[in-house]
Amino acid sequence: MLKAAKYEREGARAGARLFATVELASDERHLRRKVLVLSNGEKLLVELERATAFSQDDVLIADSGERIGIVAAIEPLYEVKAKNALHHAQLCWHLGNRHLPAQIELDRIFILRDHVICDMLEGLGASLSETEGRFSPVRGAYHKTSGGHSHDHEHDHHHGDSHGAGHGHAH
Repeated sequence: MLKAAKYEREGARAGARLFATVELASDERHLRRKVLVLSNGEKLLVELERATAFSQDDVLIADSGERIGIVAAIEPLYEVKAKNALHHAQLCWHLGNRHLPAQIELDRIFILRDHVICDMLEGLGASLSETEGRFSPVRGAYHKTSGGHSHDHEHDHHHGDSHGAGHGHAH
């Protein structure tokens, strides 16, 4: 079994050659010590110094040098749209106040499907539609990258790229 104690942020996006990939839902991408089954059927034991939240295109680096790309799984989501910019900010506040994972974009928000939250948002005047996509929620303000991070700085941002929810996937 392969073992990995290091990782690299967005290494797959940089065109790095990958040994395999592992597809994980948003709640499965928070790892410290876990055995993962890779796309090629092999197993990888992840043993990180600290629990780490991974995103699409991050790479786990096996002790023997193999690079394993993280792929965000397609998940059932709600696409939330507001009436205007102020309403959008208010909806974000309500979701944050409930500590709900949310992928916030300029003109829409994606959340995991939850009928109670759907009812709340509709009651606040939002329009919701069911969709599926790669869910990349905003990391919390206290989230820090650590362990085998390949840079000397921390970053806590979302790139509005084509890997986000609702981009290029069946709606």
